[in-house]
Amino acid sequence: MTGTAVLTALVLGLSGCGSGDGGRAGTAADRTGEEEGAAARDAPAKIAPQLIGDGSTAFTGTQPHQPDVTRLEPGETPPQFVVFSWDGAGEDSNKLFSRFREIGREYDAHMTYFLSGVYLLPEAERMAYQPPGHSAGASDIGYLKDENIAATLEQVRGAWLDGSEIGTHFNGHFCGPSGVDSWSAQDWISETEQAKWMVQNWKTTTGWTDLEPLPFDYDKELVGGRTPCLEGRDALLEAAGELGFRYDSSGNGKQVWPEQTDGIWDVPLQAVPMPGRSFETLSMDYNFMVNQSGPSSGDPAMHTTWGNQMRDGLLAAFDRAHNGNRAPLIIGNHFNSWNGGVYMDAVEEVIKEVCPKEDVHCVSFRQLVDWLDAQDPEVLEKLRTLDVGEQPAEGWQTFLTTPAQPATEPDTQPTA
Repeated sequence: MTGTAVLTALVLGLSGCGSGDGGRAGTAADRTGEEEGAAARDAPAKIAPQLIGDGSTAFTGTQPHQPDVTRLEPGETPPQFVVFSWDGAGEDSNKLFSRFREIGREYDAHMTYFLSGVYLLPEAERMAYQPPGHSAGASDIGYLKDENIAATLEQVRGAWLDGSEIGTHFNGHFCGPSGVDSWSAQDWISETEQAKWMVQNWKTTTGWTDLEPLPFDYDKELVGGRTPCLEGRDALLEAAGELGFRYDSSGNGKQVWPEQTDGIWDVPLQAVPMPGRSFETLSMDYNFMVNQSGPSSGDPAMHTTWGNQMRDGLLAAFDRAHNGNRAPLIIGNHFNSWNGGVYMDAVEEVIKEVCPKEDVHCVSFRQLVDWLDAQDPEVLEKLRTLDVGEQPAEGWQTFLTTPAQPATEPDTQPTA
């Protein structure tokens, strides 16, 4: 996969996320009892699966392992959210999807997996895909082997049951002048509907009618995505409302609180520190790589250094949010082995470092926008006045309990 390099209270809290054991006290028996209680509490509703269409998907009840959205006391410090997201999200021989699912379970990190629809479409059935502006079956990312399609289905099913989100990275990953940046809103509607069709009809296209369905209704599950190469976003946003999207993460921005326009939350990748360099880069593995070795892997002697640079840059970004404006930290990745896989190791180290912290919540985009939607818009507007790394001068308690001052009324008394 490719991407383009870009340089660049009323407050609610979530419980049940970002609370891995982190060395907390408690006996093994205590933890076992707690885990059994949590498992019972988080189990999906016990209803018979209601098959949808050809049985590739099914409604199985409320998604398990979802955090409660609870109201914090006025003046309480906002929680620190971190979103780890994955573009493409297929399970190949490197087994990175399953690796990070396991890490997520261990460290109580929910994530967003942006699935590429063609990863569930057998190459023999590729002509069913009609990409806008390209010939039938064309794709700039490869189709998966049958065994990898089956493995991807297993991981997608498990990820949703873990409590994570299945978003979309669309299909053919077309970048450049003739790619998605040239698409119209109608093209994006076609591309998205085809992505949904591939998820909703894999039993028909693969012939694997004996496999379990994916345990969700993708028409309802799909509420956002990230475009290939972060291109074509303007036209996509024109179609976002019709597509039922609640957010988009295709932009690039700063570590500030998200804004909503026409009902769509803009939760972009963010400019983060690049240790040892005089500029910042986008919070994505590909962008770190481009600024280290170029658009492909480089000198093996530098691999460890480059991986550490990404890890330290993301941790520096976390620290300045956590100790500053508490803006959600948005991190994007690909399941890749670039530069010896050091970016995967860097992300794992960041998850292990930040997600167990008591006041940190590692959430999916859907969980983040659930929280944002529940806020008083005036409170969010006040949070957006804080710049990158800026903490309220008077402290959080005063900042989020002091109402905004009304504009001074002009003196309207009559004059002599």
